[in-house]
Parts: sequence; structure tokens; C-alpha cells
Amino acid sequence: MLARKGLLPDGFLLTRLAEDQNQPNRSRSRIQRSRFITKTGSCNVAHKNIREQGRFLQDVFTTMVDLKWQHSLLIFTSAFLCSWMLFAMVWWLLAFAHGDLEPRDPEGEPGPIPCVTAIHSFTSAFLFSIEVQVTIGFGGRMVTEECPVAIMVLIIQNILGLIINAVMLGCVFMKTAQANRRAETLIFSRNAVIAPRNGRPTFMFRVGDLRKSMIISATVQLQVIRRTVTAEGEVIPVCQLDIQVENPLRSNGIFLVSPLIISHTMERGSPLYEMSSQSLASEDLEIIVILEGVVETTGISMQARTSYVPEEILWGRRFVSIITEEDGRYCVDYSKFGNTVPVRMSCLSAKELDQTRGVQAGGTEAQLQGWGLVRAGRGGFRRGGRACDSAPPQPWYAQSEKPEKEAEQKGQKKTVKLEVIGRKTEEDGLEDLSE
Repeated sequence: MLARKGLLPDGFLLTRLAEDQNQPNRSRSRIQRSRFITKTGSCNVAHKNIREQGRFLQDVFTTMVDLKWQHSLLIFTSAFLCSWMLFAMVWWLLAFAHGDLEPRDPEGEPGPIPCVTAIHSFTSAFLFSIEVQVTIGFGGRMVTEECPVAIMVLIIQNILGLIINAVMLGCVFMKTAQANRRAETLIFSRNAVIAPRNGRPTFMFRVGDLRKSMIISATVQLQVIRRTVTAEGEVIPVCQLDIQVENPLRSNGIFLVSPLIISHTMERGSPLYEMSSQSLASEDLEIIVILEGVVETTGISMQARTSYVPEEILWGRRFVSIITEEDGRYCVDYSKFGNTVPVRMSCLSAKELDQTRGVQAGGTEAQLQGWGLVRAGRGGFRRGGRACDSAPPQPWYAQSEKPEKEAEQKGQKKTVKLEVIGRKTEEDGLEDLSE
């Protein structure tokens, strides 16, 4: 439009169109890339072609708890209505069989005692069924001792009504006290970052709890889900790999009293060891975060989940500090919970950085610290804890003694035997005389 109005030249417009076509469409890649766990923690998995549907009926209680609220309320309402209608039909049949529905003259002699008083139609039988099951007891209708069958029906309806009420109350309680309800107040940073920490590339994200009640025995577990191919050519669409959380105790336990930054060092053995800044955008992986613990107030186990795809991982940035000390206590500013700042960081992967540091430290014979890989000449790396040379391996104390011996040799004066020098001088003199 701007080119048509003459505000921009046509050449500039064509150049921009060519650049847009060459660049990958990030929005389209985000739409096409599916994730295993959504940002809210729900599993993005659709189960299709399940032939054995009867297995869900074997565990009716769990099936009803897993249903949505509207479906659960519809089932409970239908259960009450069906039970009322069923027993209303039973009460009407009892009254019909006993002859209680026959018209009588109110001024005439009283007839036989009915099974249930004041039942003259199906409507009155339906009202009596509701009064029996809900234990309202208005007093206008009641069971008499004339029909033992009516007494048995009364007992059965009361027991069935108690069962329906118990199931309904249990399902409502379990649905309101589910673990994901407590997870609504656990927040994760929208983006994860990769920044250097203690000289090593580190994957980090932030987690916080909005409630004052704590999560007891909280643990964090990280997993990488990616598509892999085995040596035999088998394609594994969802391969789960555990990631060790950075913790001095080598455990995943955390004390979530304030927002924490959970980190993972990208070292050898890590699934992120070979990931660089350029390969991050093209990586087909998803990092899943699972936080588990026990709610302090209720004692119910809870679990909160989220995930990070490559588009949500920021390279060369770190989280800002949100904890300050004011009036003798720590204050958390949640408005800066997901804010990040850029840091100086190399675009190379952790593996490439280790190789570069090894070459700079040892020249052609460099050792990668901690992993037993040694550069041997111009070739690749070989297994071993020491470079390949002709000298036998020496202990650490032998290496420390070498400088001391060299210092002693430098401090001593070189002594030469005089006899040898004298003999050599006499022999030189005889040779000159003979010549």
C-alpha cells in the first residue's frame, strides 16, 4: 500500500518480500509444533480407537471424578430422578394391587386400611417417593403396618438413597480437593533461559508459590521429550530422558518458601550438552517440569506441570532478582517474576566450549577436565585420563618433586675432578711436541 502511494520505492518493497520468503515462518512453526504438556499443565494427548470401553465402568468412582462438572451434575440429577420415578412406580403398583386407588365415598363406611395413606394417583406416589428418599416427612403420607412388602420397599429405597448421596458427596469432595486445584497458585516463568553460571552454560527457570501455606517435601523433576532413532532404525516418537537438577545434595528436593530459580548444568551426560544458540531454534524437543509435594493444610499430594519448547527458551539471558530485604523481612516482587536481562555468553554449545578450552589449555595435547577425553595429536579424542606420551605415568608427589630438584641443581656449583683435567692437559702438550 505504501509503495502504491509513492511513500516507499518499489525496490525496497521487493527486497523486503524476498527477505520474508527466505526467513522461516516462526508463527507457522509454532502452530505446527505440538507439545506433550501444555503451559497450564494438562496433557495434550488424545486417546483414540479404544475398543475396551468397559474397563472404565470397572472403576466407576474414578471415572466420575475425572468427568467434567456439567457431566457429573447431569449424572447425579439423572440418578435422583430415575430413582424417584422407579420407586414411585413401585408405590403406585402396591397401592393398585392392594386396592387403595379405588374411589370411595367419603360419607360412607371406611374401607380397609391402605398400605400407604393418601395415595390416590401416580402423582401422589411420586411425591411420597421423594419424601421417603430425601427424608422430608411432611406427615400427610405414611406407610402402615398393613403391607409388609411396603415396609421392605421403604427400607430398600432408604438404603439406595444413602448410597447415591454418599457417592455424590464423595465425588464432589474429590473434585474440589484434586491436586491440580492447589497447583493453580503455583506459577512457573513463561520462558526458560540459558546463561553462564560458575563458568558453565546452565538451563534455568523460575518457580514460585503464591500461598503462604507451604508445600511439604517438594521435589522438582525435569524430563526432555524428543524424537529419537535407535541404531537399528527404530523411530521412538516420544523418548523421555531425565535431567539432573543442580543441587549440592544431588537430590531434587527444594524448600519453596520463596520463588526459586531451578537450574541444570549443561555438562557431559546432559541431553542439552550439544545444543548451541544456532541449533536451539531447530531442535525438536520439549523440556517438561514436574513439581510434586504435599499440601501443608490438607495433607493431600499435589502435582504441578509445565513445559518449555525451543521457542520459549531464551539464550544468553538471566532472571532479574525479585527478593529484597525491607524492615527486617524479605519481600518478593511478583511483577518482575518473568523479567530477564541479557548477559554476555558464547553462542557455542557446551561441548564445543569444552573442546575449545581444552585446546587453549594444553595445545595439541589437551585434556578435557572431568570426562577423561584427551586430544591425541592431530586426531580426535581418545579415552583416558592422560595424554599419550612415551613417559610412564608419574604420581602427583613425583611431579611436585621435579621443580625442587631443578632448583637444587641450579643452586649447586658444578664440580669437575682436577685429575681428569690435568691428564687431559698433559696429553695435549705431548701431542704438540710430537708435531
